[in-house]
Amino acid sequence: MIPSPVPAVINHLLVQEAWATRKLSLHAGKVARIDTGIVVLQLQVAADGLVEAAAADAVPNVTIRMKLSDLPLMMQNRERAFSYVQVEGDAEFANAVSQVSQGVRWEAEDDLSRLVGDIAARRIVAGGRAVFGAAKATRRRIEENVAEYFLEEQPLLVRPQAVAEFSADVAELRDDVERLAKRIERLRGGLA
Repeated sequence: MIPSPVPAVINHLLVQEAWATRKLSLHAGKVARIDTGIVVLQLQVAADGLVEAAAADAVPNVTIRMKLSDLPLMMQNRERAFSYVQVEGDAEFANAVSQVSQGVRWEAEDDLSRLVGDIAARRIVAGGRAVFGAAKATRRRIEENVAEYFLEEQPLLVRPQAVAEFSADVAELRDDVERLAKRIERLRGGLA
């Protein structure tokens, strides 16, 4: 049901944020069920605001359903993460879980500094950010190049402006043909 290191990882993040454990401690004893369709996490809030694995038969106070395919979108925009999930149950508890999940951040530099020292940790994190930034920029450039290829060189896609212009031209042509048909009918009527 729940991989055992998950509560430990969550607690590691919660311990770094006192406000988060205070917020969760108000809901001590409540159970949150996170259902991804593949993995189900069932966590209970302890009195100190940390989480622990809940019994498999525990009745959840809140159930949060999400698709694993939405996880990258949720990580990319944490403020909108809860718009990708379906929530059932205790609204106040769900709101607390939402606020904690949006506000808790992993400070990798702090954790690394305990292992390798402050300077090395700072450089490793800066290097990681640079690699991530470069990968993001590369992805964006590839997307732009592919879009340009399919728009300009191998036109499988059409720009919205071109579609709008084409639609306007078709409408104008249709109106012109209708006017011409009416003139022809009037001319036929005048000759008869």
